[in-house]
Amino acid sequence: MLRTLEPVRARVAIRPLPCGAHRLQLHVQVSHSRLASAPFRATATVVLPSIHHARYQSLSGTGGHHGQAPPPPPPPPPRPSFGRLLLRVVGGSFRNLFSAFRGRNLKTLYRQNPEELVLALAILAAFIFIFAYVVRIYFTYFYSRQFTRYPAPVAKSLRRALYFSNYSPDPPRALKYYKLALEQCEELRMDPFSDDVMGIKIQLAAWLEQTQNFRGAIKILEVLLGDCRRWVEVMEKSARDGTLPKPAAPPPPAALPAAADRGGSANGQEQQATDVPVETMWGKRARLLGKAVGISVKLGELYSDEHVLEYDLAHERLTWSVETALKEQQRRNTEGTKDGEGKWMSPEEIGGALEALGHSYESRSQFHLAIPLFFQALNLCRDPCHSAVLMNNLAVSYAQHPVLAPGQALAGSTASAPAAAAAAGATVQPAELTVPQARDRSEYVESARRWAQNARRQAREPQGELRTPECDQACAVALCTLADVEALSGRPSEARRRYLECAELSKKIGFDAGVSQAQAGLRKLPK
Repeated sequence: MLRTLEPVRARVAIRPLPCGAHRLQLHVQVSHSRLASAPFRATATVVLPSIHHARYQSLSGTGGHHGQAPPPPPPPPPRPSFGRLLLRVVGGSFRNLFSAFRGRNLKTLYRQNPEELVLALAILAAFIFIFAYVVRIYFTYFYSRQFTRYPAPVAKSLRRALYFSNYSPDPPRALKYYKLALEQCEELRMDPFSDDVMGIKIQLAAWLEQTQNFRGAIKILEVLLGDCRRWVEVMEKSARDGTLPKPAAPPPPAALPAAADRGGSANGQEQQATDVPVETMWGKRARLLGKAVGISVKLGELYSDEHVLEYDLAHERLTWSVETALKEQQRRNTEGTKDGEGKWMSPEEIGGALEALGHSYESRSQFHLAIPLFFQALNLCRDPCHSAVLMNNLAVSYAQHPVLAPGQALAGSTASAPAAAAAAGATVQPAELTVPQARDRSEYVESARRWAQNARRQAREPQGELRTPECDQACAVALCTLADVEALSGRPSEARRRYLECAELSKKIGFDAGVSQAQAGLRKLPK
């Protein structure tokens, strides 16, 4: 059965797209009288891809521009730095914030929500204060004298090294920038024996020690110590042979590294060069020798650490440091100072080396050798709180002093005492430089009691600014030493009382080591 169909109506629309393609739409409408009254409509959409017409040139052509490569595309725009992005974000935020606080808007906000507006303004003021404080801290630390004295590339690497060391710990990146700073110092031909370059190496060793890399710190300090000692030996040989060169004048501004080419200021380098005085060869020797003594003392501390435990090497470094410091002081007292030699180590520095060597003898149970060193360190000490610590060291050494035979002298312990006394600038009689020998054990124990009492009395005297936490800790340790002495004397009740006093004082000042030592002593006492 045939059905009558009405004509099919179709409409075609072609519309261009932004990308260059074309969209083809076909609208079809069919009507049938016997179907539903609503006609049938259909729409089809087809996207035709764009056709790019390209004209290719022959490579074999000889005329015009045939055979030439097309021009390169323009370079991409430079990527903004993090600082610029931060300024844009902060600037946009402040513009939006201040636009709401203009004229009628501020009045309207205050009428509608006075409490919220006051709170928002307080928060805004606090944010501005914190932001200004952080900026001030940043510039006062990272642009202080410790960085600006370096050329610009070295200072930049050091800032990054310290940032990844202290503020955002990242050991691999921190080590990378420390090494880069040392490489840049070598490229800029900086003096490897200057305080600036050696300071970077010492700072690197201190950071490695902080990260528990004791072997790495020891390696760096050993290399630095060896370089200083070799330079001093060569200089002394040249002085004996009469071939000592004259001090070199500072380089002219034209010979300085072009700091401006590396992002720095050449004027700052010129001003720094003119401000630095000329250092004589003897002055450089004194500076390097003093630096070597300090490095040797630090090596003794690292070798004796519980993570290394190389006591023989520690003792060797400490012995060299004390002998070198005292020999140099004695040479100056007999020969006088050379041209431009300057001052030698201070009495406190020499006393620190003597104390470190005394602790080394104490760890080797050679208390009869530690006592003279503690005596001389006490003679050179000017800090009242640390003097109490040294007195307590003497009490501990006397309490464990061995009883020697009458013919067994302590000459080995007093060999360095005259030079140490000369370093202090004091006149000491020979009788004061020797440790009196006791006939039995009780005399040494009594000496230990007197020194512990003196340490406690000395620790309680300083007041005001002179009193430091070291005084409180020395007082607690002196109480514990008194308790040990009372236990050795066979008076457990008195020892218990001293231990309890030590524990109470240690808890009061937050001295955990004193609490532990007092509790250990209480456990050893008879019930």
